[in-house]
Amino acid sequence: MSQPESEASVATVRAFNRFYTAKLGVLKQHLLNSPYSLTEARILYELAQRQRLTAKVIGAELGLDPGYLSRIIQSFHDAGLISRTASPADRRQVLLALTARGRAAFAKLERASRDNVAALLRTLPPGDGARLLRAMATIERLLGEPQQPRPVTLRHPRPGDIGWVVQSHGALYAAEYGFDSSFEALVAEIAGKFLAAFDRSRERCWIAELDGAPVGSVFLVRHTDQIAKLRLLLVDPAGRGQKLGHRLVGECIGFARQCGYRGITLWTQSILTAARRIYQDAGFVLVATEPHRSFGQDLIGETWELTL
Repeated sequence: MSQPESEASVATVRAFNRFYTAKLGVLKQHLLNSPYSLTEARILYELAQRQRLTAKVIGAELGLDPGYLSRIIQSFHDAGLISRTASPADRRQVLLALTARGRAAFAKLERASRDNVAALLRTLPPGDGARLLRAMATIERLLGEPQQPRPVTLRHPRPGDIGWVVQSHGALYAAEYGFDSSFEALVAEIAGKFLAAFDRSRERCWIAELDGAPVGSVFLVRHTDQIAKLRLLLVDPAGRGQKLGHRLVGECIGFARQCGYRGITLWTQSILTAARRIYQDAGFVLVATEPHRSFGQDLIGETWELTL
């Protein structure tokens, strides 16, 4: 990354921080018209989620200055929001817990927070709420602590999965590439033909599933007696970072060989750089390109082929 790009990236992140904190009202002296600051509300949240925490644990997890935290704890105790008892395991440690008054104060804050977020989401046009949640999940995944990859399973489609494929393609390509509804119509046509004329002996669809929810898809269909066609490869943001696209394409290649196909062809767009890398890694070769106007965009279509 060049220096100008780095400065622009930093400025973009800082501008987003200013926008987001102002939008949620966290810069106000009191959060959600309550008597509590954002930090005080977060401490109440931590105490409501777990029983008998110490101030040391809260401070370490939230990164709070011990003196500042001590003043907040004292004010909570004076207001009757928390109780303090010595730990049976170590009398030097003081365990904190919400009192009935503290639980009531937290419940009021929780209701106000839920209502505030629900009102914010209601202002969004249809479909934009899902886009916002996906963007938030991406930010959390990229900036959060590295996690062990969760197992993703590949399975055959169940009732409702093909509808998910169509909807997910339409929403994701609109959000990430600006494709219009004609792309979703094309996906629906391809998926509909697959269901209507499915040849179990020479065609397959795989659905990738993570934590019980679909996060990816791919289709292998008959193009000619000798050539199969790979279609509708999709990896949802929730399933990215685990080489899932490579696994899906690998399933297609393995099944095509079992069926006796001599090759696989596919059509994609030059702007789909992640998918193109997957095809290239699998041994596909770019054999043709053609500029075209489709899905509300000026695109360069690409035909890739793999000899089996």
